[in-house]
Amino acid sequence: MENTVSTEQSDSTTLNINDVLYASETNTPAWLSNFINIYQQLNTENLELLNEIYAQDIEFSDPMHKIVGLENLHDYFANLYTNLSSCHFMIIETLCEGDGAAIYWSMEFSHKQLNKGKPVTVEGHSHIKRTQGKVYFHRDYIDVGAMLYEHIPVVGKVIKAIKARAAK
Repeated sequence: MENTVSTEQSDSTTLNINDVLYASETNTPAWLSNFINIYQQLNTENLELLNEIYAQDIEFSDPMHKIVGLENLHDYFANLYTNLSSCHFMIIETLCEGDGAAIYWSMEFSHKQLNKGKPVTVEGHSHIKRTQGKVYFHRDYIDVGAMLYEHIPVVGKVIKAIKARAAK
């Protein structure tokens, strides 16, 4: 089965993920293509691939975690992938300037304790910086409510009500 990305265009075009990641017309630098390719492969059996893209002193953060050091990042990913039934990233867009990049993505994951085990989809983006061929800074931006809190019984209803009221 091929991985695909559905674009948000009015013509509902569907692209093969390899077209998005590696098409020469995107001018995606090799280091960024390699980073994305490795992320698409990650699972509990191949976390050593993190060594190929991250510096020893990596600073990784998201709204719930701040992790410093490659060994700690390995532990984080091992725990993350062990607790998920599935996790898949669809790359929407990449922007690159020199040794920095922004990656816009959609993540679909399943966790037995969230959303009754059904897949949850949430959009986010990552800001990464590299030096000497490896990423030393990685910051994820994501709506934790949409990812987590909205899918917890009782709490989810409260969060959705708050968001609905704030939108008025």
